[in-house]
Amino acid sequence: MIVSRVHPAPRESRDTDDPDTTGWLSENYRPDRPDWLRINLIGSANGSATGSDGTSETLSSRTDRRILGVIRDHSDVVLVGASSVRTEGYVLPRSAALAVVTRTGDLSGAKLTRDGSRGPLLVLCPRSVEGGVRRRLGDLDARLLPVDDTDGSLSPTDMIAALRAEGLRSVVCEGGPTLAAALLRASVVDELCLSVSPALVAPGVSLLPPDVDLDVPLELRQLLLDGADTCYFRWSVPASTSASARPATRADASN
Repeated sequence: MIVSRVHPAPRESRDTDDPDTTGWLSENYRPDRPDWLRINLIGSANGSATGSDGTSETLSSRTDRRILGVIRDHSDVVLVGASSVRTEGYVLPRSAALAVVTRTGDLSGAKLTRDGSRGPLLVLCPRSVEGGVRRRLGDLDARLLPVDDTDGSLSPTDMIAALRAEGLRSVVCEGGPTLAAALLRASVVDELCLSVSPALVAPGVSLLPPDVDLDVPLELRQLLLDGADTCYFRWSVPASTSASARPATRADASN
């Protein structure tokens, strides 16, 4: 499979079977600084976050998973909502921690796989329900990170601060839609990486919640295209919408 960088110029192409392509991709996705927050999502051409099987798996591809691995290698922690963990299942990353956001601690049915040497599992929850979350987690091999809240709602800024207090400075959020939208609304996101699968799928789950008031300008930083016509966008969130420019909003954590 050939993957080409079509923006910015000049155009460059690599064969994904070439071992050196991983290094090329790594350079193309390197963050600008240690404190970095990117959202990494995949969707259909009409904005569905799930494919025919009800998960993102049927939208993904070998190249998409390779880029996912490169982005994770540049991250200290993968941040995800509990509902996504229950729906998608997660193999704990090799090179990063996995942080799950939950209000309840209900990870029942979550397919969390740890094989070999994997990063730690962290659970972010509102401090006001810390005791209940601990009980529901039971003997799950996870470390709880309680975050100050207002009536069960977590500030995205406080969530990211809690992770960085643990030394986890480079963060990639892999969804779900509610968590991604909350981070964007709070103006804490540096960039959005979006893989677009060349398919039209009746949207079971939209990439972002359709009822959320969201208006975030983006600047195209990079576009890759593979031989199967999947597009890999890297969008920058302009500095004018950074956390220093607008106050953070509060958003409910995932259940």
